[in-house]
Amino acid sequence: MKVLVTGAAGFIGMHVSQLLLARGDEVVGLDNLNSYYDPKLKEDRLARLLPLPGFRFVRLDVADREGVDALFRAERFDRVVHLAAQAGVRYSLVNPAAYIDSNVAGFTNILEGCRHTQVQHLVYASSSSVYGGNTAMPFSEHHNIDHPVSLYAATKKANELMAHTYSHLFGLPTTGLRFFTVYGPWGRPDMALFLFTKAMLADEPIKVFNHGRMVRDFTYVDDIAEGVVRTLDRIASADPAFDAAAPDPARSHAPYRVFNIGNNSPVPLMAFIEAIEAAIGRPARKEFLPLQDGDVPATYADVSELEAWTGFRPATPVSQGIARFVQWYRDYFKV
Repeated sequence: MKVLVTGAAGFIGMHVSQLLLARGDEVVGLDNLNSYYDPKLKEDRLARLLPLPGFRFVRLDVADREGVDALFRAERFDRVVHLAAQAGVRYSLVNPAAYIDSNVAGFTNILEGCRHTQVQHLVYASSSSVYGGNTAMPFSEHHNIDHPVSLYAATKKANELMAHTYSHLFGLPTTGLRFFTVYGPWGRPDMALFLFTKAMLADEPIKVFNHGRMVRDFTYVDDIAEGVVRTLDRIASADPAFDAAAPDPARSHAPYRVFNIGNNSPVPLMAFIEAIEAAIGRPARKEFLPLQDGDVPATYADVSELEAWTGFRPATPVSQGIARFVQWYRDYFKV
């Protein structure tokens, strides 16, 4: 297939592109290489993709309506994996416009491109953050998600609503994947594992929010990439049993699906830190701080829907994933 991967120079985008290329798909990677974090890391990820047979790169911002439209009309993609977005909960408190431009306007441009060129299936990144104020664990696609606690989360919920509209109006098959705290080699510098590893190797204190009383369903990036590709292969379809009188948020009369993709094994933050300490071989100096605005104390994914749909469930142990990340970090930064 010819697949468009937006955000191809991003953390997840690089891994998904590699997996698609390895099986013989043609991949057009799109990214704007912005400076939300050091563009060199993005350029180095891209450098791993450029020599691979079947890969082409287009530097473009998804918020560029005319540019996205021209790309879709020229390339006629079979399927699309949309991972480009303004990421980060905390940053949405200080630069909300970036989230509207990329996550709302940009997503509209992708939907329009898919609609007008008859794309077979759009798979896009949602987030566990959509569960917001929900405290029922584990988080299920059947739960209500009407109480986001950050603008980032609100834009991801908006993406799901927008996708459903296009599935309903135009018959565009769409599948949203709610990622749960993705980590691993080539990860983002604003994520906890990267920040903790960097500080600990420099013998600097780490900032531990909510006084360490956090729980996260950490999901290894290879598992995420496998889940994305398997979902891409299973085109969303309408649920013939959908009941409009008692609508289920996880189902629809339209070709629309949404899935959690997490490890289904939540880890206390302090245990996560202990695993980093073990991989590095030294204890962390900890600075305990309150919960940050827009954050939630716990996440935990019910992945039974994903497993039933694709036959896949993430399973990489956190200790193994952290060891791989620390080794990558030492190699990449020559520490």
